[in-house]
Amino acid sequence: MNVLITGGTGFIGSRLALRCLEAGDRVVIYGQENTPAEKQNRKTIEDAGAKIILASMTEREQLADALEDIDLVFHLAAAQHEANVPDSLFWDVNVKATKQLLEIATEKGVNRFVHGSTIGVYGSVLSGQLDESSELRPDNIYGVTKLAGEKVVLEAGNRLPVVVIRISETYGSGDRRLLKLFKAIDKKAFFMIGSGKNVHHLIYIDDLIDGFLAAASNDRASGEVFVLAGREIVTTNEMVATIARILGKKLLPIRVPLFPMMAVAIAMESILRPMGIQPPLHRRRMDFFKKSFLFSLDKSRDILGFEPRYSFHDGVEQTVQWYKKTGLL
Repeated sequence: MNVLITGGTGFIGSRLALRCLEAGDRVVIYGQENTPAEKQNRKTIEDAGAKIILASMTEREQLADALEDIDLVFHLAAAQHEANVPDSLFWDVNVKATKQLLEIATEKGVNRFVHGSTIGVYGSVLSGQLDESSELRPDNIYGVTKLAGEKVVLEAGNRLPVVVIRISETYGSGDRRLLKLFKAIDKKAFFMIGSGKNVHHLIYIDDLIDGFLAAASNDRASGEVFVLAGREIVTTNEMVATIARILGKKLLPIRVPLFPMMAVAIAMESILRPMGIQPPLHRRRMDFFKKSFLFSLDKSRDILGFEPRYSFHDGVEQTVQWYKKTGLL
């Protein structure tokens, strides 16, 4: 099968590319190389046999070339963590570029389009379990534009088979986003902000890729939205305690109230973002200590046959092994 993965130099895209290559697929990667991690990922997947196209999602001619003879598209490219860019960039990449990609994919006769969305479309969680039909109230520009992107994808479902995947908080081998947390705990420099009682429904990277591949091959998935999350729900306290235990380190007995740290984050955003500077602390980073997510996997199980394999403990063990093997920890 001929597969195109946008955002393929990122964490999820690069691991998905390796799995597709192992299965014997021809893989085209459409991405960028803006960070050392993306540069390393590019080398890894290129060495494994993928074709690499480095370009912006807004470049129509490049996208058209990338989609030539493609059977399956995994669309993972997104403006995501940037806190020092205008909101217009999020609209350009997450909505307008997605619409353009769908138009070209339809013209080229792509057989299926699997769209990577986010649990950020739910916004700040109330109480109880969420599922694919729960109310959507995104509370930042990333979530707002990803929800708009979902709508664009689903509206294209009458022209080609589409699937939307809402990705839960993802970790594992290849991840650099949570590396800072692991390093802080390893160096005994981590301190808790807030009560630590908010809950995370994380998913290990291999489980997430299993779900994506199931969505790409299951006929019943066409036109549907799925949440993919892991086997367990853990509090922030349980999460950091598990990491510390596997690293063989003790946590600092320091706890800082959430409210003053949120005030600092807001102040940093207000001052630094207009100057084009990435704030070292911002509101989305504080979500780790503030937001709670708990999801039903009933629909993913029933239609996709999705069943996460990794416990959080086992996933952290695999992640630590990868960090140490690559010299990151």
